[in-house]
Amino acid sequence: MRHLLATSTALGLTLLAAAPRAQAQTADRKTAIGLNVSAMQYKGNFGSDYWKFGENKYAPGITFSRYISKGLDVQLSGNYVEFKQTAPNSAPYFGSNFATNVVNVNLGLKFKAFKEESRIRPYLLAAPGLTYMSREATINRNGTSTNQDEDKNHFDLFGAAGIDFRLGDAVTLFVQTGQHIPLNANIDGDPARDDNKFDDRFLQHTVGLNIALGKAKDTDGDGVPDRKDKCPDTPSGVAVDENGCPLDGDKDGVPDYQDQCPTEAGTAAMQGCPDKDNDGVADKNDDCPDEAGLPALRGCPDADGDGVADKNDKCPATPAGTQVDANGCPLVVDADGDGIPDAADKCPDTPKGAKVDANGCPMEIDPGVRKLEQPIRFETNSTVIKRTSYGTLDKMTKALKDHPEYSLRIIGHADSRGTDEYNQALSERRAGSVKRYFTGKQVDPARIVTEGRGESEPSAPNTSAAGMSQNRRVEFKFEFFIPNAPQP
Repeated sequence: MRHLLATSTALGLTLLAAAPRAQAQTADRKTAIGLNVSAMQYKGNFGSDYWKFGENKYAPGITFSRYISKGLDVQLSGNYVEFKQTAPNSAPYFGSNFATNVVNVNLGLKFKAFKEESRIRPYLLAAPGLTYMSREATINRNGTSTNQDEDKNHFDLFGAAGIDFRLGDAVTLFVQTGQHIPLNANIDGDPARDDNKFDDRFLQHTVGLNIALGKAKDTDGDGVPDRKDKCPDTPSGVAVDENGCPLDGDKDGVPDYQDQCPTEAGTAAMQGCPDKDNDGVADKNDDCPDEAGLPALRGCPDADGDGVADKNDKCPATPAGTQVDANGCPLVVDADGDGIPDAADKCPDTPKGAKVDANGCPMEIDPGVRKLEQPIRFETNSTVIKRTSYGTLDKMTKALKDHPEYSLRIIGHADSRGTDEYNQALSERRAGSVKRYFTGKQVDPARIVTEGRGESEPSAPNTSAAGMSQNRRVEFKFEFFIPNAPQP
């Protein structure tokens, strides 16, 4: 058994080194059942077998344990062994012999050291119980042989020390050594007794496996139990750290699965990408990354506001409101014949005969088109358009194609979960996702204006799942198309 204990300890350490993060019996798996084998060593009037591993008597056993706290379990154990011995030739009772069947049932407390997550945990066990002994014995003294058969129960004092080796999510290998002192017990049947109650006792050296029952609750399925998961709503399939939160390789606060620049620290508003000139255009999309500019001009400045980036503008001081050509120089025409010069006409492609205002734009949007301005909604933390929304979007697509003088403003919103910065970026991405749907239907992207308003304009209180569902939305507003106008 000494070899078995040493081998078991070495095996436990080897398996431990190869095992993944282990929990075994914890607050998530409170009940465990174990099977074990023990080497029992008798001590009594026939002598002592303590630490004589060649004299072992082997015993099967079973345990049931219940988690109480991080440092305490309650344990019920039972085992059976038969002690047999014949008195040696030199003994005063030569020829005496006994065979005693012993059944132990013990209930006690297991005091565990170290943290619950530790792979190796020493412990102490205090487990009083009941010992039943059925003895067949013959004692020879002074030429007289007496029969000492007896069946009797005894109160048992049992204490032990051991080590748990956690091998996996539910399995623990343990090794343990302890001593049983069944009070007033007479294992060998010798009627000569000492004054104390501890004449006969035995050591128990045990190795076994405990298997924790049940399964830790893990709502988001990321492998981290809810009890320890600091991000319990992580989307399926997303890689997480030991706290259950999505990995963030560049430590910029934007999870890798949402980070468009996962190897460069950026901002949430830029979906994890850097923006060194702080103009709202990620450096990877910025044609003028060292100068603050406009999103519509790929991050380049436009000092005279004519819609032509300064780097391409051959007339950089054009008066405000003047219509210009591709080089940024003024045009003096009235292309749509609405009586408003193109330089002042904000709607230069108004259909012939349309009634226009002082800016050259039609006075009102068709009421039938207005009725198409129905919001669509999204799942939590998602920018994916639901299939049920396709019909609504396709009707607006047809209206845009039937009315080339119209543009469409797309306004993204979010519910209140998450930070203001994150929800602002999420609302902008939702608006962008819907814009891509329209451009995929061959709608000119210049006619689609997007903006995000984060969680600032809820359509319902964010106090219930239904209310938050109403707030995860994109809204629409038809407007008159202004060619070459800066787009967000």
